[in-house]
Amino acid sequence: MQRLSTLPHMATWGEFHSARPDIADIGRGLLYNFGIGLGFLATVRPDGGPRVHPICPILTDDHLYALIVPGPKLNDLRRDGRIALHSETVPPPHQDDAFYLSGMAAEVNENGTWEQIAKQFLAERDLGARWPGFEAQVLFEFVFDRCLLTLTEPREGLPAGHTVWRQQQTTSA
Repeated sequence: MQRLSTLPHMATWGEFHSARPDIADIGRGLLYNFGIGLGFLATVRPDGGPRVHPICPILTDDHLYALIVPGPKLNDLRRDGRIALHSETVPPPHQDDAFYLSGMAAEVNENGTWEQIAKQFLAERDLGARWPGFEAQVLFEFVFDRCLLTLTEPREGLPAGHTVWRQQQTTSA
């Protein structure tokens, strides 16, 4: 299991937003295109192959989280934190619009953060009560070093096609 402090050259959502608010704002809109966070999470199976899961990412102003139910996805993340996250598909006329990022997942073991994200998750869905097993979910934060925004047509100063962002590599003196 990775700790955020040991992940070099990775950005939080807030750091990414500070660097490229234009891409981050459209990316947030694509992840929340249907009112709640929806996407597909790629993890790494024990044999090294990819595994893709539907997921409900949860965005705050500064962080990108997910509550993960026990199962293969959770096991993958605990064993090998490499991830890729892709937004849900969009219907025409914006059928090529997409947002993708790749990086690492780090388990968050702070109860206060878990409660805050659980509350946001339920509020986004207008749910007042937790269902049986809700507390078994494990909170992960996703940090990343690259993303790709694809637009069907130009929007908000960005061109149609692909726009790539990469976290700047820093070196210590």
